[in-house]
Amino acid sequence: MQSRDHRRVAVPSRPLLDSCVRDVLLVRLRVGLGDLLCTVPAVRALRAARPDLHVALATWPEMAPVVARMAPWVDELVPFPGAPGIPERPPDGTLPQWSAAMAARGWDLALQAYGDNPAANAVTAATGARLVGGFAPTGSAGLDPALHLRYPGALHESDRHLRLLEHLGLPPGAPRALEWPSTADDEQEAAGVGLAGSPYAVLHPGATSPSRLWPAERFASVADGLAAAGLRVAVGGVPSEAATTRAVVAASRTPVLDLTGRTSLGAYAVLLRDAAVVVANDTGTAHLTAAVGGRVVTVFLSGDPVRWRHPLEVQTIVRQDVGCNPCPHLTCPIDHRCALRISADRVLAQALQKAGTPARPRPPSVAQ
Repeated sequence: MQSRDHRRVAVPSRPLLDSCVRDVLLVRLRVGLGDLLCTVPAVRALRAARPDLHVALATWPEMAPVVARMAPWVDELVPFPGAPGIPERPPDGTLPQWSAAMAARGWDLALQAYGDNPAANAVTAATGARLVGGFAPTGSAGLDPALHLRYPGALHESDRHLRLLEHLGLPPGAPRALEWPSTADDEQEAAGVGLAGSPYAVLHPGATSPSRLWPAERFASVADGLAAAGLRVAVGGVPSEAATTRAVVAASRTPVLDLTGRTSLGAYAVLLRDAAVVVANDTGTAHLTAAVGGRVVTVFLSGDPVRWRHPLEVQTIVRQDVGCNPCPHLTCPIDHRCALRISADRVLAQALQKAGTPARPRPPSVAQ
């Protein structure tokens, strides 16, 4: 994409459908797998409405493997160096250089697609795009209503982004289903893990914050119950979750295959897709299972199911209302009652029921 000298012009009535808007930078700045997966319905709708549009996603460079799976809808990852007020990663001090590089690109439209955070609006404005819009954080003022949508906090994460793009001109009614295209290499790698040929379950006991961790010994009890029902059981996670997955394996009375750090994300997605059931905390694995057409039981603790749950045919949630959840705490400041009041038997019952439901048609894969 060539740099262009933009002059300020009147805001078109439907910016995303205006032919003068030839490229858009979505300022997402997220590090969560679930966050980016929930963006897929919006970028898919954008591609369908404007197949000619160059779509770039500004986020952290380590999210490149996830953005690569969004290639049908996203043309480019723009690595973000961090900024004050964006909590996901500490800034590396190169924001001025990044802003200068963005201005040199001459974006037609930059959209704050981060959320309810004024710092993200400052980052979006710093791109120097000809048109700047996106979410208007709660309490903010002075933002052009033709380009900004007041942050719709009462909607599901996917619907928030669809609503923003509808505000900017896209037609309503776009499909909400998540997607994660699988490759032939993913299928081959997953086949080599050793789970093919018999029904199995996958447990994902990790999460990015302690407030979303259901106790490992209760996951172990679920593993024992699933094994007693005739399922092979595997436990998965990223390397940083190894202590949690080892605790589940150690507490289980039956053999559990530990997949932690042993597969690529693509192969793990295939294993989730083909499992009789996945049992997970409210974390990226639950969203990935939904994206590949699997069946997942999600233990919701501090998280907000209004924002993060998926349709019943995909996901069953187990949650105990304790009066203070959902909450924003990364670590529970009291007794973590939202976790401790959910028994292993309750989750196991839902997992067995979910395992008995028919498999849905597989989503499309990408050729390789």
